[in-house]
Amino acid sequence: MLADGSLKLAIFANQKYHFYLRFFIELAYNGKPFHGWQIQPNAESVEATLENGLSLLLKEPVDVVGAGRTDTGVHACFMVAHFDSLSQEINGDLVHRLNSFLPNSVVVYRIYQVQNNAHARFDATVRTYHYKITQRKNPFLTDWAYEFKPTLDLDLMNQAAQLLLSHINFKCFSRSNTDVKTFNCNISQAEWLIQDDLLLFVVSADRFLRNMVRALVGTLLEVGVGKIEIKDFKNILDSENRSEAGASVPAHGLYLVDIKYPKNIYPDDRQ
Repeated sequence: MLADGSLKLAIFANQKYHFYLRFFIELAYNGKPFHGWQIQPNAESVEATLENGLSLLLKEPVDVVGAGRTDTGVHACFMVAHFDSLSQEINGDLVHRLNSFLPNSVVVYRIYQVQNNAHARFDATVRTYHYKITQRKNPFLTDWAYEFKPTLDLDLMNQAAQLLLSHINFKCFSRSNTDVKTFNCNISQAEWLIQDDLLLFVVSADRFLRNMVRALVGTLLEVGVGKIEIKDFKNILDSENRSEAGASVPAHGLYLVDIKYPKNIYPDDRQ
């Protein structure tokens, strides 16, 4: 697969030319068994698991590019990736066969052709994460939500969250020594909700920095318990200093839940 997403072709011994086609794959996974999305030496990753399954079933080497790189223990209710293939047999049956091969921690929902220059990561326009908190002991939520029992002021937490919508540089919530060209993100939604027995933080943006959501949630919890005032939260945003913000919350409460793309990446202009 070419890094710029341009069209590939394969030349066989008989000099026939076969063009690769690009496909998007929609999936979900339980992050607990994995050391994150990205392939790592001597560690199980979602990316490697998916590549192994596709390569075996399609009988060709398959490289997968995800829309993002979730960290160890982070879940995805909805992830998108792309891959290139010469196969003429990519249809609903492949989804069934792939799900039979993959572990129970991963499920594929759909595979479909897109424009050959479509890119799962760079073409994504909006990503949405949820962070789940339970305020009481619940054995059925142990692996799925962060248990945090102190009383929280949700009104103050939402006041602080609204400041994110008018801010651009989020270096203060980025993992130290992160190699990125910019720390700018455009956050379009940030709010705390009550959902059944859970507190749910919903945040959407065009992009996220490494560890950003977990550091952000940890800092907002400090607002909620009264350790940080609204003016202090604004000062943290302006500081561009990770050491000024709160501690990161555990990974198991974080979920990637949605990714949006422009309609023109699809050959048939479907949404």
